[in-house]
Amino acid sequence: MTGKIIKGIAGFYYVNNGENKVYQCKAKGVFRNRKIKPLVGDDVEFSVLDEETMEGNIDEILPRKNELIRPAAANVDQALVLFALTHPAPNLNLLDRFLVMMSMEDIPVKLCFNKQDLGDEALMDQYRSIYEAAGYPVYFISAREETGIEQVRSLLRGKTTVLAGPSGVGKSSLTNRIQPEADMETGDISRKIERGKHTTRHSQLFFVEKDTYMMDTPGFSSMFTPDIEANELKDYFPEFAQYEDDCKFLGCVHIGEKVCGVKDAVAEGKISKSRYDNYRLMYEELKQKRRY
Repeated sequence: MTGKIIKGIAGFYYVNNGENKVYQCKAKGVFRNRKIKPLVGDDVEFSVLDEETMEGNIDEILPRKNELIRPAAANVDQALVLFALTHPAPNLNLLDRFLVMMSMEDIPVKLCFNKQDLGDEALMDQYRSIYEAAGYPVYFISAREETGIEQVRSLLRGKTTVLAGPSGVGKSSLTNRIQPEADMETGDISRKIERGKHTTRHSQLFFVEKDTYMMDTPGFSSMFTPDIEANELKDYFPEFAQYEDDCKFLGCVHIGEKVCGVKDAVAEGKISKSRYDNYRLMYEELKQKRRY
């Protein structure tokens, strides 16, 4: 049988068979010998040892499409990044760092602003203009008033999605709107292993519908500077590319150069100043990091 690992804890892996049946499995010792650690999101071949107690063995881990370190997960199709439109106001530096991290992993991002009911059109236009110009699809929802929930559901369909965002932006509310029975799987796991109940530090996938999974990650408040050379950072700001032909020097990093198409585009309002300022901050951090 094939399935997907939705949670791993204390040496047990919980495998969903694609139709919301969850089996508690052990991984064969051969994976340890090959230094392969099963990850949440892994597609696996498994055999059922006991249908009544829903226990089995993982026989094979199928090839991974990708692998994330934070959160630890495999085969992620997309990230749904959730920030509040207001209350609290979005931390755009944090958001831009996350977009760089996802871009480094080639994981497409959908950007979603919750609490639409607390904001106004001017605020929505502001964030839409910043991020759509950078190539990211932008959506506005209200989990509390259930506005835009069906649109989010359609974005998730047929994919494994990481839901990420800081605390207080309504991730749990959105998860409960998308999958009101999200606690069912953790409930089953908790009965088998008590410590499974409140382990938000562990990655966990929720089954939404056939072939559709969502991972809710613990709220993040800061992110590491990406592990790349400073002069590579510009490649992860997609809106820069169309203006680089106007730079005087090949390999221009758009910081100190006098003749720079990207700096001109910022001055003319074609590139968001907040995005450019965050780029400069990250660039300086990367330069300092390399120095030490």
